Amino acid sequence: MLTQIFQGFFCSAHRAGVILAFLKYNYLIMNLDELTTKMHALVESKGWYAEDSVKQQTPRNLAISLVLEAAEVLELFQWQADCKDREALAGELADTTLYLLQLASVSGIDLEQAVLAKITQNQTRLWPEHQRKERDV
Repeated sequence: MLTQIFQGFFCSAHRAGVILAFLKYNYLIMNLDELTTKMHALVESKGWYAEDSVKQQTPRNLAISLVLEAAEVLELFQWQADCKDREALAGELADTTLYLLQLASVSGIDLEQAVLAKITQNQTRLWPEHQRKERDV
């Protein structure tokens, strides 16, 4: 999409690609909205949004599924310092991300804005260990 926008300004896909490459922008990466759209298409294609689905896509069920998938990420590290199977880790992280995107979407939460707000909040937040250091100084 960004290539098409730049192409409109610079009259060729090649020039747009060169500029984007120069800016080190990877236009092949999807944003959260695109990933959410693909996730909804998958869920819809499986019939999981149907009223009679055995996999009702309620916020409660999605929150449970999110935690279960996160536990599968943790399981890959059980009894070892590192995960030995990066492909399995990637798959479990993807499953977790899909549930997170869906939970945010069906709950009406703009995940991108929520993450940006949390980053801003955490910039000025002091955790207990930081508060102790400041008292000791």
